[in-house]
Order: sequence, then C-alpha cells, then structure tokens
Amino acid sequence: MDAEESDATEVEVFEEHRPVLLGVAYRMLGRVADAEDIVQDAWLRWASAGRGEVREPRAFLVRVTTRLALDRLRSAQHRRETYVGPWLPEPLPTDIHAGQVPDGADRVMLAESVSVAVLVVLESLSPLERAVFVLREAFGFPHEEIAAVLDRSPAAVRQLASRARAHVSERTPRYEVDPAQQRELTTRFLDAASRGDINGLLELLAPDVRVVGDGGGKAKAPLRTITSAGKVSRFILGIAQQGLADMEFALTELNGAAATVGSIGGKPAAVMFLDVADGRIRSVYLLANPDKLAHLRTP
Repeated sequence: MDAEESDATEVEVFEEHRPVLLGVAYRMLGRVADAEDIVQDAWLRWASAGRGEVREPRAFLVRVTTRLALDRLRSAQHRRETYVGPWLPEPLPTDIHAGQVPDGADRVMLAESVSVAVLVVLESLSPLERAVFVLREAFGFPHEEIAAVLDRSPAAVRQLASRARAHVSERTPRYEVDPAQQRELTTRFLDAASRGDINGLLELLAPDVRVVGDGGGKAKAPLRTITSAGKVSRFILGIAQQGLADMEFALTELNGAAATVGSIGGKPAAVMFLDVADGRIRSVYLLANPDKLAHLRTP
C-alpha cells in the first residue's frame, strides 16, 4: 500500500468512528464547539500515530477523545463556577438527517442521554464519574474497556458507574415521553403565551413546574430557578408581552426532543425546551445566551 492509499484508509477509519467520538465529547462537555475541537484534536493524534502502535482503532480513538474531553472539562470547571446564572448545555440538532442520533432501536437510548435534563444533572458529577456514565450508559462500553480508557481498575470503574448512575437516577425521574404529546403541548404553550391566556397556561403546567434560564450574562434570562405554576405562568406572560411580537417561532428537534427556536431577523435568539410528563409540563428550559446559539440554523 502506497502513502496515498494509506492516508485514504486513515481518513475512512476515522470518519467511521467520528459520530461516536462527537457523541462522547458532547455528552462530556455539553458544548457543540468544544466537542468538535476535541474530535479535531483526536484526528491529529490519530494521523500522527504509527499504525503499528494502534491495534484497535476504535479503542484508541475513544481513549484519546475521552482523555482530551476530561482535560477540557477540568479546565472549564472554574469558568462554570463563575458563570452568570444557571448553566444549560448548547442545543444539539438531533434529527435523523443531522446524523447525531441514529434511527432505530438505539435512538431512544442515545436521545435520552443528550436530553437537557440529563446533561444538566451530569454537570453535578465529577469529571471521572461523568466520563464513566457517558461511556457506560450512553454507549454501552464494558467496564474493562472503560478501565483501560481511564487508566483505572475495573473495580474502581464499577464503583464510579454505580455512584454516577444512582446520582442521575435520583435527579431525573424516568417516565415515558410521547413525542407527539410533547409537540402538542409545546404548540399549546406557545399559543396560550402569545394570547396572554393565563388560565390556558395553568392547565398545561404541573403544580411544581420550574423555569431554568441561561442568558450567560449576555441576554435576559432569570438568574434563579422559578418554581410553581403561578410564578411560572406570570413569568412566561411577562416575557411574552415584552418580546414575542418580534420573534418568529419554529418547532424542531434538539437534544432528542421537540424544541422551539425563536428567531429575530432570521437569526436564532432563544431556544425553549419543555420537559413533559403525564400530560403536564414539568420544566421549561430557556436558553438565550447568544454564544450557545451561534451554531444553530433557523429551522
């Protein structure tokens, strides 16, 4: 095999594994741009590695990507601690054509692992716990393989996995989400807000519903979580009166679920996710930080 053929093979092998590498990096970091940077760095490591050094390309690439993401996550912890207001992940396009979440049986599991609710909880894990949770729960890596990636013993990885799984389970109650119902509730929510219908909103909201906003200090958003149907409905009507007239709204799929993108002049200005269960809205995630919307296209 000449050098040109070898280079082509290297590219093909890397591209074969790129979706998994992007998936691992995004779930580790919660930022699309950071995940893409990590995967680009992984490519440089892959391209410079001697082929005799790499017996299993997938294992090599996942190990490199995970370790790079761990380093990035640790360096980002201080920035997260000083972040203005609540922190929400960057929205990830996950429709089938975007290629981030596959069609078929794996779609439900992988979509759940990029949900905003899960990613918010992952922020409270240690970097190692987060790495283990992502590799084990989202991608099904065996404990022994994760141990090799993290340079830990299988017993230590099992302990980390158990602790992380329990933490996430406690904070993200599991329930079946009907995508059609979620889209319907999202449409009704927007309609009630645009008409100033507080009774219509109250019918849709769970009693303990909450609003979590992320403006990052660069856009208007609540600096603290707002809780209870009464307070949330008044807040939603308040922002509706202030800015909905200037926005065009479109339903799309982000992070494995229906989401609303509000655009001004064709440029995304806000994204809203609704967490739905038992026919009611449990959480409203409102993302307005322009830095986290720059990569989105208007639906």
